[in-house]
Amino acid sequence: MEIKNKAAAGTLESSDIYVVVEPNENGIELHLESIVYNQFSEEIEKAVRDVLNDFNVKNIKIQLKDRGAVECAIRARVETALKRAGGVNS
Repeated sequence: MEIKNKAAAGTLESSDIYVVVEPNENGIELHLESIVYNQFSEEIEKAVRDVLNDFNVKNIKIQLKDRGAVECAIRARVETALKRAGGVNS
């Protein structure tokens, strides 16, 4: 999937995550801010990278502002942002 536009999904409410994706030509750039960064940053990044792999995304800039979201919410927000970005299967 190629990311065509900047898009977002989620909120900054407690137990949610705000995801912003945009086109990038230098691979995957992932920026994570989280209230549980020390405890769960590796698990959050793995969930995000799994979704990117599922959609075959190779070039993206993705910013995540986590407020304690569970894994299924993280995956859903990333997937929604990707779809809103107007990605086209390549």
